[in-house]
Amino acid sequence: MQAITRKLGHQSLKHHSPAISSFKSLYPLSDDHYYGYLTPRNASNLATGGAGPLIRKGTGGRSSVSGIVATVFGATGFLGRYVVQQLAKMGSQVLVPFRGSEDSPRHLKLMGDLGQIVPMKYNPRDENSVKAVMAKANVVINLIGRDYETRNYSFDEVNLHMAEQLAMIAKEHGGIMRFIQVSSLGASPASSSRLLRAKAAGEEAVTRELPEATIMRPAVMIGTEDRILNPWAFFAKKYGFLPLIGGGSTKIQPVFVADVASAIVSSLKDNGTSMGKVYELGGPDIYTMHDLAELMFDMIREWPRYVNVPFPIAKAIASPREFLLNKVPTPMPVPTIFNLDAIKAFATDNIVSKDALTFEDLGLAPHKLKGYPVEFLIHGLSMNTIWILFKSSFQLLLQDFWSTAVFSQTNRKNKFQGSFSVNECCVMLRPILLFPEELTIILVLFAPLSQQDQLYFLQS
Repeated sequence: MQAITRKLGHQSLKHHSPAISSFKSLYPLSDDHYYGYLTPRNASNLATGGAGPLIRKGTGGRSSVSGIVATVFGATGFLGRYVVQQLAKMGSQVLVPFRGSEDSPRHLKLMGDLGQIVPMKYNPRDENSVKAVMAKANVVINLIGRDYETRNYSFDEVNLHMAEQLAMIAKEHGGIMRFIQVSSLGASPASSSRLLRAKAAGEEAVTRELPEATIMRPAVMIGTEDRILNPWAFFAKKYGFLPLIGGGSTKIQPVFVADVASAIVSSLKDNGTSMGKVYELGGPDIYTMHDLAELMFDMIREWPRYVNVPFPIAKAIASPREFLLNKVPTPMPVPTIFNLDAIKAFATDNIVSKDALTFEDLGLAPHKLKGYPVEFLIHGLSMNTIWILFKSSFQLLLQDFWSTAVFSQTNRKNKFQGSFSVNECCVMLRPILLFPEELTIILVLFAPLSQQDQLYFLQS
């Protein structure tokens, strides 16, 4: 029966099976660490590696072996996908704890070879469940965090208690060689932001249990899934303006999210020189909130329109959600621009300290924000904006078409003797010229317009 099970790609972990006995001999932990081992699991979901010296093999790609078996908590979040991708790219095995649906980590499995990315369902409030996902790891990266509270998870539970629990379990494990705690730039017990106070308390709890842990403090992260430029662009496109809290004078140092992931992975490859240190990860340029909004408007090709919202009014707008959070039986909407804790955090400048360890100390140079890091905002372009971008090219092609490619409807001579609709122009232009994809879209959209609208666009 066991032979048939192996051929089908399954392996049953029974209490007296040779597999679990061998596993326990390699990793002499208490039975609590093997939470869920009595349940049959797919062999494709089993991690193959564990605590001990790093054994490297190969040239460094996905099919190589870096020796790292990393449990990445918070891997399904914004920063997590970039960390998983870079770990997998160097040949590491990545254990991905998740608490949501089975589909939440599936996009991560594409980042590595078969069996390299191992999703593992767990309960962050169950200590045995946490031990199970860390049992075979030699590296733990804690990315758990959220910039707003829900009815089920508070700032202290997510950023303090969970971080403390992970550090304690890693200490008991005995085989965790590196522990990386991702905090936030500006984390301080004296901060007016509850999130930043909780982050600071989480750092203290981790370093108390694991003094050799590495602390990363990224600034506001920018990327395709970010929670600052995306909400701004959506609001500006929907309402035609952007509320600037406090006049947008607060200074920040936004950083490209992929650079933060690179810093985390680089700290794992430095032979321990980053252990026990704190790094502040900010971008190369300092922006005011107004400057960052200008960059956003430039990317979505909209005329900048702002409404100045003083801090007291912004706090008043955001306060009802916080007041009703645990007083109503239904979940509250996720805050975007008017997030009370973020408003408090942005009341003071948040930039990298002069004497802090930064990207340069890890041998990295962060990307400038203008350019590739914000190109994802192109999805905010309206069709009217797309038409403006390609109108001149379209007019030039039409002029060239009328002078060279339009034949008479009667005698087919190179002399204009009739008129053609734009539909006919599109049909005849397609076999003659090779259009860029975007221009083809414009032609298809332009063709169904009435003759009056066609003249309006050509004359505008």
